[in-house]
Amino acid sequence: MPLPPESTDEVPLASAEVYHFRSVALFGLGLLLVLHLHLMPALFAAIGGFVLYRSVRERVRAHLETRTPWLFYLLLALALAAIGYALFEAFELMLSASSGGLAKLLRLLADTLDQIRTTAPGWIAAKLPDSATALQEAVSSWLRNHATQVQQWGRNALQVLLYMLIGLAIGLLAGAAPPGTVAPLPLVRLAQNRLLQLALAFRDIVAAQLRIALVNMLVTGLYLLVILPLLGYRVPLASTLVAFTFFASLLPIIGNLLSNTAIVLAALTVSPWLGGVSLAFLVFVHKLEYFLNAHFVGSRIQVPTYALLASMLVLESGFGAAGLVAAPVYCAWLTRELRGGRWI
Repeated sequence: MPLPPESTDEVPLASAEVYHFRSVALFGLGLLLVLHLHLMPALFAAIGGFVLYRSVRERVRAHLETRTPWLFYLLLALALAAIGYALFEAFELMLSASSGGLAKLLRLLADTLDQIRTTAPGWIAAKLPDSATALQEAVSSWLRNHATQVQQWGRNALQVLLYMLIGLAIGLLAGAAPPGTVAPLPLVRLAQNRLLQLALAFRDIVAAQLRIALVNMLVTGLYLLVILPLLGYRVPLASTLVAFTFFASLLPIIGNLLSNTAIVLAALTVSPWLGGVSLAFLVFVHKLEYFLNAHFVGSRIQVPTYALLASMLVLESGFGAAGLVAAPVYCAWLTRELRGGRWI
């Protein structure tokens, strides 16, 4: 995605630099406003759709002649559909086929309760449900008592999903928009450059996040599939948990919580001691991941690790988990802008 030049013959160089600086400052305030309005899912979905469409289009175009535009668009649509289908099948395989579905999950929870009840102190065992049926009744009771809160969670989840779908549609439409025959006005050109720099920064962060997900998967696989079997312990659904760790690692914070909970629950079915060891291992791995994240992202965007950690700390304190997720992308974008303007 090449960037168009920002300066024109009609605008003096000094004025062009001033306009560039002002546009970057205004765009940065806009990014903070996105966090304040809780529109980050829509923004990231739009950028993701834009980057995905442009990347697939460039790779398809590289293997086609421009004399067959209909074939180009056909292969582009097939490539995008294949990517979506592959992701859907991967989640389907991980969550249903390889895990045995809901029945196997309930048996796993029942085994966990039995294991804890036989080895835990009496005061802990007395507070646990007697069976899987009792656990289901306890969950149903909790849902009835917290119906309003659960409904609010559901509304929030649907709102986030709607924002993501709208953002994805916007990104795909922007990526598919044909270039104009007339050169854009200076203000439009400045806005296009800021958006393209943000898209390139997002692409760099996604590439780094994929590396982090691979590291998490390899470390978890080494622990569940190699170390524990050598010590005589076999955690149920180990292969599924390794695959789940990879996909969950693509979602910062929330993904780690989900994968950690699943691994600890599976380890508890073997023994409470193994569950505690697994929890300690995961805490260590994901504390290490916090610095690996800064290292991978920092090396990709050429930002010092301490600067990236500082941005994550500041945005997390100001906007919570959304700020922590957005910090690497925002930091990468600002670094690109500062280097593009020769300010650093």
